[in-house]
Amino acid sequence: MSALEESLGTYEIERMLSAENDDCSAIIFINSGAGGTEAQDWSEMLFRMYLKWAEKKHFETQIVDMLPGEEAGVKNVTFIVSGKHAYGYLKCESGIHRLVRVSPYDASNRRHTSFASVYAYPEISEDINVDIKEEDLRIDTYRSSGPGGQHVNRTDSAVRITHLPTGIVVQCQNERSQHKNKSMAMAILKSRIYEMERKKQEEKLDTLNKEKKDISWGSQIRSYILHPYKLIKDHRTKHEEHNTEAILDGDIDTFIKEYLLYLTFEQKRTDN
Repeated sequence: MSALEESLGTYEIERMLSAENDDCSAIIFINSGAGGTEAQDWSEMLFRMYLKWAEKKHFETQIVDMLPGEEAGVKNVTFIVSGKHAYGYLKCESGIHRLVRVSPYDASNRRHTSFASVYAYPEISEDINVDIKEEDLRIDTYRSSGPGGQHVNRTDSAVRITHLPTGIVVQCQNERSQHKNKSMAMAILKSRIYEMERKKQEEKLDTLNKEKKDISWGSQIRSYILHPYKLIKDHRTKHEEHNTEAILDGDIDTFIKEYLLYLTFEQKRTDN
């Protein structure tokens, strides 16, 4: 693809990013599903895919919290992607992602199916007021987890905040200062509560909200099939790609564009 074609493609996508909060940074949560090491490895593959995508966009990324798997991969990870329209792009990735492959952890070379959930939230501005009462919070501190070595934080500086009325749990262990971790966790909590309340106030459910309610391990938004053939298919738009290596290396703009077109069509259909 030429530089001109790539620029035109990016411009075409950005034209569709006019919804509320599309211009915000994105807070991304990835959680592994059932399946132990295989699912945790899949979560890490998705994490790598988004980091590669952000790198291609020249976006900044910051890991907020990560729980490594016992043998490989990650059980869950929270990170922030900062850049022009980061949330507008990555909101398209919210849902269940399904992987089918021959497991590298299976000595019998059997085919395995793994699931991971991805959720994107906008990082809202500090100017937006979200009423969070101190008595509604349970704040716990704990020692940061990690692979060991010089980067292990040996003080109880990691922070977990539970918002009791909603049950939302946010944790941060990226910073060495407990104060900074608490500040980051509160900012993420504020964003999640704001997004939840905004959706509650909508008179009609938009497409994203319907998908969020319908998500289950049996209703994946995208399948990544690496065996017995190579195919990645988005079940919402029916868009397919066969270059699985490129997609897993972060070339997901075609899926994002197709989903934004799908959202635009659904919005026009609803308005009519």
